Amino acid sequence: MDKLIITAALVGAELTPEQMPHLPISPIQIAEAAAEAREAGASIVHLHVRDTEGRPTQDIDVFREVISEIKKRTDVICQISTGGAVGTPIELRAKPLDLQPEMATLTTGTVNFGDEVFMNEPPSIEFLAARMKQLGVKPEIECFDVGHMSNALRLVKKGLVDEPLYFDFVMGVPGGIPGTVQDLMHCAASLPAGAQWQVAGIGRAELQLAAVAVVLGGNVRVGFEDNIYYSRGVLAESNAQLVARIARISRELGREVATPTEARKIIGLTT
Repeated sequence: MDKLIITAALVGAELTPEQMPHLPISPIQIAEAAAEAREAGASIVHLHVRDTEGRPTQDIDVFREVISEIKKRTDVICQISTGGAVGTPIELRAKPLDLQPEMATLTTGTVNFGDEVFMNEPPSIEFLAARMKQLGVKPEIECFDVGHMSNALRLVKKGLVDEPLYFDFVMGVPGGIPGTVQDLMHCAASLPAGAQWQVAGIGRAELQLAAVAVVLGGNVRVGFEDNIYYSRGVLAESNAQLVARIARISRELGREVATPTEARKIIGLTT
């Protein structure tokens, strides 16, 4: 079994400082949070960014500054979000890919997202996939529903995505895959041969699903984007605190945690 890869989703696009006082907003705050998460055991940071007013943005200059500040401080893999906030036009969602990050998210289907709809029509998905391939960016296949795996395989057949695939099962969003162990087991059993995967449990689903993923040989995403509580009613102090808990659990279960260098080899970001 490979070492555990932990992704820290530091910011998100929906969370507000009123909900989470420790939310990193500025490029320096995000970079410092990334460095702290790395020290706690994360090897990937999943990046959303905010403008000077704290609003979610896909502005390439903000992404450039954030990534630059992160690289000054740590060696983590920077994985940008091409999801943006719900309703962001596809052209804006794609723009930060021009920075040629090591990884970026590729959501392979539309999903009801609480009271909103996160639209990912086939032409938009193919547009993002083609752009990632052109720029040499490794896609993380974000699945909010089981059928999104099939959509990813169609991209492979069209030559838009190369195997082996790296899946992220986002579980617990109202309208998407429920955040249950049974649903995670089904997703893991439905993977194509040779695929790698991680789980991003939303809210109360985060810890339980993370522990199951560790045992099953999958990887784990945690952080403020997915869950702001350390325990019932108790806000987490930092993204690093959430990362450290998963790293500790994994080691206690006999599975070591990957460094960024090791994660690059596992995922295939290095030759």
